[in-house]
This record gives sequence, C-alpha cells and structure tokens, in this order.
Amino acid sequence: MISIYSIVEFAAPVCNVHKLVNPMAAIGLDVGANRIKAVLVENDGTTLEQIIRPTQPDAWMGQVAYLVNELLPASGREIRIGVCAPGVANRAGDSIWNCAGKVPGLEGLDWQKFLCWEKPIPVMNDAQAALLGESWLGAAAGRKNAVLFTLGTGVGGAAIVDGVLLRGALGRAGHFGHISIRPNAQLSIFNTPGSLEDAFGNLTLEIRSKGRFCETADLLQAVVQEDAVAVEIWDRAVSDLARGIVSVINAFDPEMVVLGGGIAAAGESLLSALRPKLDLWEWRPAGLRVELELAALGEWAGAFGAARQAMKNFF
Repeated sequence: MISIYSIVEFAAPVCNVHKLVNPMAAIGLDVGANRIKAVLVENDGTTLEQIIRPTQPDAWMGQVAYLVNELLPASGREIRIGVCAPGVANRAGDSIWNCAGKVPGLEGLDWQKFLCWEKPIPVMNDAQAALLGESWLGAAAGRKNAVLFTLGTGVGGAAIVDGVLLRGALGRAGHFGHISIRPNAQLSIFNTPGSLEDAFGNLTLEIRSKGRFCETADLLQAVVQEDAVAVEIWDRAVSDLARGIVSVINAFDPEMVVLGGGIAAAGESLLSALRPKLDLWEWRPAGLRVELELAALGEWAGAFGAARQAMKNFF
C-alpha cells in the first residue's frame, strides 16, 4: 500500500486548512478504477464545485489529497468528507475491506488517518452511495423504496427499503450483477453461474458478440442501422436485464427502479427496449407497475451520495 508519507507533497496541506466553522457542507469523493470524482455540496443540495480526474493507478492517493485541497478553499465553513469506491466497506464504515483488486492500495485504507482529518470519514460502496445520491437529489428523491442498477463495465446495484439503505451482514447488499440469470453458463468473478453482469455488462460484450463489438454504444449504433446480428445480441442482453429487474422487484418491492451507469446513457433506447419485456414479466398486483427511470445525477451520483452520508453522520 502507498504510504501517506510518500505523497506528503500532496497531502500535508490538508491537515492545516480544515479548521473552519459552521458545518453545512461536505466533500464527496468517488474513487474509481478509471476516474476520481469530487463534489463540494451544501446540505440543501446547492453544488459549489465538481471536479473529475482520470485515475493514475500508481498515484491516485496523491490525486485525492490534492483534490481535497482544491475544494476546501471554496467554502468558509467546517467541511465533512465522505468517500465511496468499488468493493465492500467494512462494518465500521471507515474503509473498503474488499474490492477484488480494482484500485491498488484501496483495501484497508483508513481515510481519516490518510487525510489527517479530525472527524470520521464514512466510506461506502459506490453503488450504494449512488442510490443515496439519487434518493437525495436525483430520480428517486422522496422515495422510501427504490432500487438502482448501475450498468457499465459490470453491473452493480443498491436498494433502499422503507427508507433504509440496505448494507447487509457483510456489505454485499445490492450486488445485483451477481444474481444468476442462466444457471448453465460460466461462473462470474464472484462464482455466480450465468450472472447478470456477464449477460449485460461491457466486460463480456466482445465475447458475446464474437469480437464484433467492445462497447455497448457501438452495438446500439449497429442496432439503429438494423444490423440483424446486433439486434439479436441487444435483444438477448435486454431480456436478461429485464429478468434481473423483475427478480429484484419481487425481492424488494420498490416504488421505482433507477438505471444508472454508462450504458444507461443510451436513454430512451434502453427504456423502450426494456418496457415491453417488463410488461410481459413484471408482477403488477391490481395493475400497479414499478416506475422505471434513468438516474438523474449520472456519473456524479456516487460522489453526491458520499457527501450526503458525511452530512447524515454529522447530523
């Protein structure tokens, strides 16, 4: 693990600039394998600053410390900090204890000590943080029962039930990408046979398309051009996603399903493909359907959720 002392040129100033007053704002950090996103937001949702940087694998800790320094001068008050990242947060909620090696040096990092911060820094799974952000300022605002699917390289998720963001015994709650869709298919990275992640995520598209496509955006462009092979691949993937969604609906009984992540940027193309399949398979007592919405905060949802968690911990 990279030591904080090896990045002191970035991190040292953090210890000297955070003794401010009037706590009503927070920094939310979303540390990903490809990008680091940071927001400074007030407790009423007013966004003061947003910064995004590509992740430097061997220097991301220095990047994060530098980002914190960039954001602090923008607010004349005491700031809280929250962090989200891929993986499972420990029970204490102060570090990620398992992230399958996605971000080197992340596992076990104590963020309060790392940033030399006086106050506790809550640490969350990134998908759980994204749903918290969406329930605060996004598509699920005001909803007490909602689930989120993050659709990108892989498939993640989170659930809020009766106003409570579910974490589970180990922190795995909401890993919808690793529910089983096809029991006879290969095992996922978490040993799930025929996982939703393998059926829909970008990471397997090249295999599923026999080398024709590497990104879902390229697949969708071919679908628009009525390429028969592309249409077949897309229909199969959307059918698998719909099966996953109805399974999660039956398990958690949400008011709303929110779709986020890079593939959700397809927008109406994704929704229009999903709706007919949900019409066929969704259990709708008394004709009541679950709302299907795109994430309103986009790739920033996790950072906003991390900031919100820091505020909740304070209040």
